[in-house]
Amino acid sequence: MRASHALFAAALLVGCAIAGTADAGPARVVPDAGWEQTVGIFDAMDREHPPPPGGVLFVGSSSIRLWDSLQKDFAVLPVVINRGFGGSKLSDCVRHLDRLVVPYRPRLVLLYAGDNDLAAGWSAEDILVRFKAFAEGVRASLPATRIAFISIKPSPSRVRLMRDISRANALVHAYVSTLPNTEFIDVFTPMLAADGSPRPELFRADALHLNASGYELWRAVIAPYVD
Repeated sequence: MRASHALFAAALLVGCAIAGTADAGPARVVPDAGWEQTVGIFDAMDREHPPPPGGVLFVGSSSIRLWDSLQKDFAVLPVVINRGFGGSKLSDCVRHLDRLVVPYRPRLVLLYAGDNDLAAGWSAEDILVRFKAFAEGVRASLPATRIAFISIKPSPSRVRLMRDISRANALVHAYVSTLPNTEFIDVFTPMLAADGSPRPELFRADALHLNASGYELWRAVIAPYVD
């Protein structure tokens, strides 16, 4: 097995929960050795094969990590980088921003996160606070980089969170509309059935993670924003 493949396989096996306080914001999330190991594996992969700057970076939780066809789905682009780490929260993406985003100097970073924050009991307002921290962190280091927030998806296994998901998406959407060079990508709406419930045919047997049909829908929705 190639060293880079071995490193990536090891990264996929790492997963831990992260604790924090609601009023502390993402900057004070308790450190977690599991994510440090995962990000360290990404660092090692990049040392072996440094991605050229100016690419398109996808970062976030398992919906990004499990997108096996990501590079193929956006093959017209010169560089597509997948830095998803399953089980992660938006707060984790903020805390590791300097290693997950900044070194790649992407022309566009697409973020999918917040799903696991809500499932862990954080509020829609917490999602907004954490995304603001992410966007401000990217802007501070990479002022020319475009940012796109992929809306939190409606999963059958998390139907109890639908109101929180809708509110979090609305808050982030409203905030994004005030920012330059920043976009909100709505995958939530096309993933709903006519009755407003999540479409089960887009998900794997766990009713949480996307199947091939789900990723095809995401590809179609996201493609116009990736150029």
